[in-house]
Amino acid sequence: MSLCALSLTQAAADIREGRITSAELVADCLERVEEVEPKVQAWAFLDRDHAMQQAEATDLHRKQGKALGPLHGVPVGIKDIFDTGDMPTELGSPLWVGRTPRRDAAVVARLRAAGAVIMGKTVTTEYAYFHPGKTTNPHDAGRTPGGSSSGSAAAVAAHMVPGAIGSQTNGSVIRPAAFCGVVGFKPTHGLIPRSGVLLLSRTLDHVGVFARTVEDAALVAGTLVGFDEEDPDTRPIAHPRLVEVTASEPPLPPRLAFVRSPAWERAEPATREAFAELVETLGEAVSEIELGAGFARAVEMHRTIMEVEMAHNLRRDYEKGGDRMSAVLRQLIERGRSHTAVDYAAAVAGIPSLNDALAPVFDEFDALVTPASPGEAPRGLGATGDPIFCTMWTYLGTPAMTLPLLRSPAGLPLGVQLVGRRDGDARLLRTARWLVETLRSARHRRSPAGVPPRRAESARMRKRKPA
Repeated sequence: MSLCALSLTQAAADIREGRITSAELVADCLERVEEVEPKVQAWAFLDRDHAMQQAEATDLHRKQGKALGPLHGVPVGIKDIFDTGDMPTELGSPLWVGRTPRRDAAVVARLRAAGAVIMGKTVTTEYAYFHPGKTTNPHDAGRTPGGSSSGSAAAVAAHMVPGAIGSQTNGSVIRPAAFCGVVGFKPTHGLIPRSGVLLLSRTLDHVGVFARTVEDAALVAGTLVGFDEEDPDTRPIAHPRLVEVTASEPPLPPRLAFVRSPAWERAEPATREAFAELVETLGEAVSEIELGAGFARAVEMHRTIMEVEMAHNLRRDYEKGGDRMSAVLRQLIERGRSHTAVDYAAAVAGIPSLNDALAPVFDEFDALVTPASPGEAPRGLGATGDPIFCTMWTYLGTPAMTLPLLRSPAGLPLGVQLVGRRDGDARLLRTARWLVETLRSARHRRSPAGVPPRRAESARMRKRKPA
């Protein structure tokens, strides 16, 4: 196996135990970049010499017998809206070309403290919104990789780095991870600090991670969580022990709730069939539930908050350089300026009330199961796909992750999204690992090629009304 194909957890262990060096791993990743970057175009900035210098410094650190962090010597990609004191941060916008911050974002500083090599900056859509960058999908260069964390998802999927960080204000971690066929994890709102990151919406912005396994996602996220006095939405709480809980066995077999959500009508036929088969395969471990009528307005309330807060936070750029913004971003800002204060306040007030309505569901079920996107990555590079299956969970601030467990008839990834209770991140990760192992065992029992596709939705989906 090429070193660049190692999981992040395995790479960290191999470096720690002296089986490989960081310089060897980073050099192999750079060779992979040389091979596939001309087609994938995942990087906004990558200085090969600087990456190797960091790797050599981490190797020297180890040779000197100094303490090693959990990510020591492992290369990581950074979405180009996170400040890096040694590299440009240009926000995917021509208005910020050449911008070099004076210091790292909080999460970048934590990655460095954990020993990670900051490989480079990955492509983002313009201001982490909808207007796409140059990145293509590693599975099919004629399809979108999703957005806005396009480069981070594609770089991990193409084995250019074993892990990367991104952000989500609507569907910007879960959707590209699903389209590119990697694990994407969006923790509870406020669990990971956002200081030094482009501010779009304080209410909705999340930091997320991309990796190849659930354990890898837990390891990266576990180095990033914690209080930061510069992010008012973080809290001084005990460390959630993401890595330890993820690796543990559930005390009881997890129970999953299949949720179509109000967005189900936008699910493509391949997605409907794949989830019908998933539910049938899981048998008694899953039950279908319906959310209450109040959840139907979540998408509208999310849109109100996002448009108002982005209009406010991007007002200076809009007023000084609006003619250099994409039409889709200008239109969002203009809509945001037209919302009433009453509508905005009502949208913000809906977050705790809907989370309260979900509490009885999470008392009974370990996680919700729902699609990560309407279907496979769409053809064309002029847009980044529909985030509708992510919107509600971003609005609610609940932890969510997507797992590359399904395939479309064309062989492209279809993500399975798991959603947990707010602040139940460790439990969600543990349930995700259980689901991966359960489906792997089920497929091995049924056939080497996996479960055959179904033609109709399963009659075994057991419906339940919300508690």
